[in-house]
Amino acid sequence: MTSTNVQPMSASGPDAEPFETIDAYTGETLAELPYLATEQLDALLERADQAYRSWRATPVEQRARVVSAAADLMRERKDDLARLITREMGKRISESEFEVDLAASILQYYGENGPRILQPTALPVDEGEAQVVNAPLGVLLGIEPWNFPLYQVVRFAAPNLVLGNTILLKHAKICALTAIEMHKIFTDAGAPEGVYTNVFLRISDVEHVLAHPAVQGVSLTGSDAAGASVAEIAGRHVKKCVLELGGSDPFIVLDADDLDDTIDAATTGRMANTGQSCVAAKRFIVPDELCDRFVAGLAERFGALRPGDPSDPETTLGPLSSTKAADDLLEQVQDAREKGATVVTGGGRPDVPAPGRRDAFVEATVLTDVTPEMRAYSEELFGPVAVVYRVGGEREAIELANTSKFGLGATVYSSDPDRARAVAEQIDSGMVWINHPTSSQADLPFGGVKQSGFGRELSELGMFGFANRKLIRSLPRKAASAGVAG
Repeated sequence: MTSTNVQPMSASGPDAEPFETIDAYTGETLAELPYLATEQLDALLERADQAYRSWRATPVEQRARVVSAAADLMRERKDDLARLITREMGKRISESEFEVDLAASILQYYGENGPRILQPTALPVDEGEAQVVNAPLGVLLGIEPWNFPLYQVVRFAAPNLVLGNTILLKHAKICALTAIEMHKIFTDAGAPEGVYTNVFLRISDVEHVLAHPAVQGVSLTGSDAAGASVAEIAGRHVKKCVLELGGSDPFIVLDADDLDDTIDAATTGRMANTGQSCVAAKRFIVPDELCDRFVAGLAERFGALRPGDPSDPETTLGPLSSTKAADDLLEQVQDAREKGATVVTGGGRPDVPAPGRRDAFVEATVLTDVTPEMRAYSEELFGPVAVVYRVGGEREAIELANTSKFGLGATVYSSDPDRARAVAEQIDSGMVWINHPTSSQADLPFGGVKQSGFGRELSELGMFGFANRKLIRSLPRKAASAGVAG
């Protein structure tokens, strides 16, 4: 399945050691692949720039057909893609299949709607005409993470390819084989050479790319620390950036019309992708009179999860992406335990059937009594660990939700829609979902505030993140003498 000629240039010299991509469950090495040599970057960037000059001149309907064809190919290759995602980063197979479907729907959305979204907008003027037209910027760098190796890529690539930008995609090395397959999909869909290029780029070479005059912007999904670093580089070189960073999303319970249903939703919201999602519910904020029942129900559901091979449909708790990810998460749990938090369930590593790597797993864990001096209070917990907070009422719930430095998503559960909406409007986040765990779909905007980043992806808003929204103003020649201002 893997195409090895996607990136023909490879590293050479003393800094040319290959990197490995491994099976998240067994630790088996799946492939060794080379980084791109620094001295080869300029040729790659020039090729992307040349491709941009012809791609932007290609009719938008033709660009959109390429993106629609990529959606069709992704659906045709669904089984192979899902299995590869599961092997590389440990996502349970049903969730990998869902991700393929979601990514294909995003490609289809922009393929079908992109030309309409990009139509010029007329502005009311007293004389002549004024329009805002949407033009591409040039070559863009995408820096994408491993946790959703298709979805993260297409929500950046699909609108920008329809717009007329060209893309260099630096994917996480954990999912390098999936990255190669993504490149192959766009190539097979008809994207000319240089329009979409997968590049195994070292982090140390990101500034070299952003300094190149052909590169006009960068999109990063990752940690707040990575976002700050890339934004600093982009700012120094005056390049536009869109950042989707970490999250510590609150899940606010307001009442108990159906508490069991709410606990089921809380379990889904926390455990999707084994908790490795920026918009996973991580902080559960529950009124005092419901908290004991909520904690007991959540602990019961977490304790029933079955660890095992993520390719087995019967598995309900998969591995984390790496042993390091599991170690880091358990260090956060241990810090909370040592400082007085209560571990209601979990808190360690489960037994895992062979040939699974026990060190890549973390038990589904519920923490209570977490206080500000603990890392679990302020840091993102990227894995199957939930923190439950007891509050005295609605005002305290809102204040606690807003104490986080993050502001990506949030969830509010209530049988009173007006009350839920009133609370949602007071939450400092880019997205709030009411009576449903925070999710994502092609026609809804996605993004955050505060240290969760800035800019929006998906929906019509996602088409304009790297667009030149250019004013074209037409006046009769006699009006030219009226003067200018600026």
